[in-house]
Amino acid sequence: MRLRSIDKRYLPLLVTIALFVVMFAAGSVEYRGFFSLQVFFNLLIDNSFLLIAAIGMTFVIISGGIDLSVGSMIALTTMISASLVQNHHWPPGAVIPLVLLMGSVFGWCMGSLIYHFNLQPFIVTLAGMFLARGLCYVISIESITIENEWYKAVSQTKVYVFGSSYVSISVIIALCMVVGAILLAHYTRFGRNIYALGGNEHSAMLMGLPVKRTKVLVYTLSGFCSSLAGVVFTFYMLSGYGLHALGTELDTIAAVVIGGTLLTGGTGYIAGTLVGVLIQGIIQTLIMFEGTLSSWWTKIAIGLLLFLFIVLQKLLGTRKKAGGEVV
Repeated sequence: MRLRSIDKRYLPLLVTIALFVVMFAAGSVEYRGFFSLQVFFNLLIDNSFLLIAAIGMTFVIISGGIDLSVGSMIALTTMISASLVQNHHWPPGAVIPLVLLMGSVFGWCMGSLIYHFNLQPFIVTLAGMFLARGLCYVISIESITIENEWYKAVSQTKVYVFGSSYVSISVIIALCMVVGAILLAHYTRFGRNIYALGGNEHSAMLMGLPVKRTKVLVYTLSGFCSSLAGVVFTFYMLSGYGLHALGTELDTIAAVVIGGTLLTGGTGYIAGTLVGVLIQGIIQTLIMFEGTLSSWWTKIAIGLLLFLFIVLQKLLGTRKKAGGEVV
């Protein structure tokens, strides 16, 4: 493969990394106390649930699909967890595996509908979004606060890394998911099949690849990631609420696209998704340090970045490639 083609393929990722470095440097110059390891760690602490959900979304988009049920599944996970732990006194050791299984089955059902009935992923996952969000209000229309000591301990635990700088347990979970996702894509046949499916489904089928199993498992993986993100979000908020993670599905798509993944499928980067999540976090942090801007400027900035990265991908002429690689 020629060097030029390699540079073209990885340029969106390099631009994403450079943008993050520039934004962090600008904040360090402009605001006192911004340049610190703890500020960087806070980006991960506050967005660990988003990173986990975005990992699942990355695989879905690479396969040529979309999953709009992410935010609603996070909310449903928090509601079921809070209800079982707080109201029915279930132990966390039983609740967490249950909600993870629930999310996986939910994703499996959507993937099965998409494949067997040849339905558009947008429509199926939109229905899943309404279903999951509606089930939240069947459980309770009010917020359920979690007072369980184990959840509180996990929420408040600090893992010190360098001196007084620390991360949370949620960050460790999220980073383990990043490593696992990279290994899954690099060293497994399943990962290669996802890229082949996103590159050209018909060609993948002619090559004898397990298109049905791959497509269903991709949505199962996304459901698992969404429910795990819900578990982490429960640690973060210590509550369950039907309005939790409202619009998170759009934030995850934004992080994935900013990270260099094509919405048309076939090309994408797990490492890019990580940086895309960090960029969203640093925009929020810059606005917080500024103190005079509304939080809605975060959405405006992310929207502008999305436009820029879509245009960049178009200008680079990045094409879908079956059997691509993930970073």
